Amino acid sequence: MKTVTKRDAIPLHLLRRKRVAAYARVSGPKDAMMHSLSAQISYYSDYIQRHMEWEFAGVYADGAATGTKDNRPEFQRLLADCRAGKIDIVITKSVTRFARNTVTTLKIVRELKLLGVDVHFEKENIHSVSGDGELMLSILASYAQEESRSVSENCKWRIRKMFEEGRTTVTSMLGYRQVDGRLYMVPHEAAIVCNIYADYLSGMGIQRICKKLREQDVFLSPNGIRNILSNEKYTGNMILQKTYTLDHLSKKKCINRGERTFYFVERSHDDIISSEAFAAVQAEIARRAALQRPKKPSAPSYPFTGILRCSKCGAAYRRKHNAAGTKYEKVVWICPTYNDFGKAACDSQQIPEDILYEKVMESGRKLDEISLIHVPGKNRLIFVCENGDVVSLEWHNPSRRQSWTPEMKQAARERQLQKLEERRRST
Repeated sequence: MKTVTKRDAIPLHLLRRKRVAAYARVSGPKDAMMHSLSAQISYYSDYIQRHMEWEFAGVYADGAATGTKDNRPEFQRLLADCRAGKIDIVITKSVTRFARNTVTTLKIVRELKLLGVDVHFEKENIHSVSGDGELMLSILASYAQEESRSVSENCKWRIRKMFEEGRTTVTSMLGYRQVDGRLYMVPHEAAIVCNIYADYLSGMGIQRICKKLREQDVFLSPNGIRNILSNEKYTGNMILQKTYTLDHLSKKKCINRGERTFYFVERSHDDIISSEAFAAVQAEIARRAALQRPKKPSAPSYPFTGILRCSKCGAAYRRKHNAAGTKYEKVVWICPTYNDFGKAACDSQQIPEDILYEKVMESGRKLDEISLIHVPGKNRLIFVCENGDVVSLEWHNPSRRQSWTPEMKQAARERQLQKLEERRRST
């Protein structure tokens, strides 16, 4: 007689394989770097699929993308998939490949940890879900950020040196090619520039010039034509450092209004447009601008504008009045994809504005201390704070009984009494 051994059932969640993705990044478009990126993609694809206990969830790779900013396309796609519950583990080569901004690194890692996603940094052998993971990350991310700052300062010094020598950083502009900081004329392109100036002075508008060029198989945007008409380099002179980068983290480009030194280089290269023609065009631009009607006021901005994001489709929520003009009017925030294309395109929820304010208070933060609010799924909000903290909260619509005001209740009683009175009279 055979002996039957009874074993405890294995929970289903232990049988499910971990969904593992990888993130790779290089900071420049050079051939060697792009080859490195390709090698990383191949390595991670093979590495993940060799583990039987893992399920391959893809490789997300950004080419020529700085690590000090988090608006990298593939990086954002990775975060969206994590928020949508499609990934359990993210593998990346090192802290510097993930991000060079300490605040960005900690903020994102904390958010993913809250979502149950582990980030494994191979070089440092750190798992974000481990007990000492955040401490090690803080130290290493600070080093990465300082390294980025040092590289940025070296680049700024090199650019200032070029300006002092009368050389430009412009790599290409219609009519010229740059070689070792010097501009050299391209004759057939120079003829196009001359025609643009002549057409504008003859009375043509930007759109008409744009259309004429397209008919000649020259494709320039209206903004491109405006830039050509206002660029002093076509006169053979250069004003350098008209813009500057604010800092190495935001990389925000600012117009130089005297905060930095201007460098004026006279007769630095061959001119395409005479100084007289250039001055005439600037005067015509000013004349036409004075005739323009004032711009319409921009759409109003509300406290949650731009910071409330749908994690399912990535769109920014917008404000909407439901049942506008009726006594049932209610202000809600809604995903535009759901609002415009329906539930089949995005099945996100609309959120009453009063609940959003209530949850901000519950988070213990002021609204200006919150950089982003994710809506990852039903009745859930994730607050990402400026200092890197991440707070997850649940919300629920109040019942219909709770949403009724005393006036609404009284009106309902009166309607019911009126119906009863009418029924009594009819019998």
